[in-house]
Amino acid sequence: MNIILQRIYDEEQKSGYRVLVDRIWARGITREKANLNEWCKELAPSTELRKWFSHDPKKWESFRVKYKKELADRRDEAKELLKRAGNKTLILLYGARDTEHTHAIVLKEFLEHV
Repeated sequence: MNIILQRIYDEEQKSGYRVLVDRIWARGITREKANLNEWCKELAPSTELRKWFSHDPKKWESFRVKYKKELADRRDEAKELLKRAGNKTLILLYGARDTEHTHAIVLKEFLEHV
């Protein structure tokens, strides 16, 4: 399956099965503009982990390890997401400005190996 990442704030909307993977809705984005197939909060980092990480690049490696542990407990939800996407390109949408230290990278890696 082809899985790509995209900021929800990008003007260009890639075509495929579009899933917001943040726990919190993206500020300033209407549901119409988001053009989502679904909002998959359950695969986003827990509130506690998200607040601890706080997009601090110094915590990135520790965050990756902790988030992978959370995802391991959500393997069934991940498989269901892949089933719902079918053979469409799965587009994981996120709001973070930092495109190098976003949970969506870790989620993509996890989904590629479920």
